[in-house]
Amino acid sequence: MLEELRIRDLGVITDATLPLGPGLSVVTGETGAGKTMVVTAVGLLLGARSDAGAVRSGAKSATAEAVLKLDTGHPAVARALDAGADAEEFDGGTELILARRLGADGRSRAFLGGRAAPVGVLAEIGESLVVVHGQSDQIRLKSATAQREALDKFAGETLAGPLAAYQDLYRRWNASQAELDTIRSAARDRLREAESLEAALAEIDDVDPQPGEDELLKAEAVKLANVEELRIAASTAHQALIAEDFGEAGDATTLVDTAKRTLEHVAEHDAELGSAAARLAEVGFLLNDIATELASYQAGLDSEGPERLAEIEDRRAALAKLVRKYAPTIDEVLEWAEKARVRFDELQDDTSRIEALDAEVVRAEADLTKQSAAISKIRAKAAKDLSARVSAELKALAMADATLVINLDTAGQLGPHGADEISFLLQPHSGAPARPLGKGASGGELSRVMLAIEVVLAAVDPVPTFVFDEVDAGVGGRAAVEIGRRLAMLARHVQVLVVTHLPQVAAFADQHITVTKTSVRGADGGTSTGFTSSDVRLLDEPERVRELARMLAGQEDSESAQAHARELLEDAKLLPQRA
Repeated sequence: MLEELRIRDLGVITDATLPLGPGLSVVTGETGAGKTMVVTAVGLLLGARSDAGAVRSGAKSATAEAVLKLDTGHPAVARALDAGADAEEFDGGTELILARRLGADGRSRAFLGGRAAPVGVLAEIGESLVVVHGQSDQIRLKSATAQREALDKFAGETLAGPLAAYQDLYRRWNASQAELDTIRSAARDRLREAESLEAALAEIDDVDPQPGEDELLKAEAVKLANVEELRIAASTAHQALIAEDFGEAGDATTLVDTAKRTLEHVAEHDAELGSAAARLAEVGFLLNDIATELASYQAGLDSEGPERLAEIEDRRAALAKLVRKYAPTIDEVLEWAEKARVRFDELQDDTSRIEALDAEVVRAEADLTKQSAAISKIRAKAAKDLSARVSAELKALAMADATLVINLDTAGQLGPHGADEISFLLQPHSGAPARPLGKGASGGELSRVMLAIEVVLAAVDPVPTFVFDEVDAGVGGRAAVEIGRRLAMLARHVQVLVVTHLPQVAAFADQHITVTKTSVRGADGGTSTGFTSSDVRLLDEPERVRELARMLAGQEDSESAQAHARELLEDAKLLPQRA
């Protein structure tokens, strides 16, 4: 329930606090005083799109804030806590604060329980807390979508389960149908793709590249291209280690051996020189090993001739062709080929996939048809019940001969919500043709039809708070009294906030709030340099009489108008009991 609504610098309202309570609260005031800003503030708190033009002239920003009192187990409380909000516990419930700040530059910020929150979270929470109705909502009532939603809402859990199962199956059926259509429509493209992949894979398989082969062949080609230089270097190094002809300087092996023998002759006289001789022996062994390896290397070079280099270059050319066509390296070519084989197998499996999808689509369509028939049966029963209840409400709203007719026609194809085309029609009196709400109902009749539907729906799916913005537009006399009475009856079960210009409706209020406009003239004595603001006040009983007198005759001080106002208030206390 909305406990309190605070508004600052919104429209013509400078700073106002609306103390709200259970039952029926009405907001009245002169035209242009800012009554609708109350509904605008509620809309902002429920995540409605912001409009910088709503910020009061001269102000940097506008704010709307609401204090809500909810049962601790309410889903909105859990969602708020999940979003990081702070909520204050009190005896038997939870207090939650919603806030929205709208800057003059168009920027908007939302707050939930004192913490910044996305505007979308306010909208999620608001859906389960408040229903707002105004002239725009009457227009939405004309749409087939809104009418289907109203009927489904009335059908409740009886329909919710089967409809959810139907929609899940519909999504799977739709996905299978889309895939089947794609495969069939792209058959030629897929065939060309398969042929292209087959040729590419055949080319790669014919070359049969190995992982890292391109780099290995590159290294070997460099070696063979410089074989003579390598042979000379190896031979020179080998000669330096072990010379075939004994030269003047001697080779490294001989010199190391001479040094070793020299030290060994005196090693018995000094252990340090013995250690050096042992290390020279190790050096000798190492030099012999290197010399052997160099000899083997030279022999290998002799066996690798120009024929091997030509073979390598041919192989590298074949690999380079693959790299140019498919990927930057041979390893990436092999990776591409692996993926291409998987795709090729998928394309080759088109026939079997089409057959499987075809069977799946046919089976799912048969199941959908069966389920949609069950849903239609549930809706038909709910439509009959809803029509009867709303028609009864319309009689109580001074439309004694009017009947709400709900037609269910079978659509040409299955849709996400079944196979029903739902239309609400209004039959103004017996014998007259029933016409669609958008064509056969006036603004006042739409207001009453909407209120009647909401009263009926509140019995099966109650929302804590209802906000009505001039739901009585286009209505007067006896019909206005009946609208006030139905709003009062609705307010027995839920909180109702109504912006109205009709005294017959305002008389039923449990709390009467008035919005008063004040114009301050500028220094030049005109209003062009001044400003206009509005004050919002909760009226006591004498003030209510004066306000109702103003609404009745435009003369709040008139004795006769005040007498009429008191009569309205007395009648309002009795009328709800006559339902």
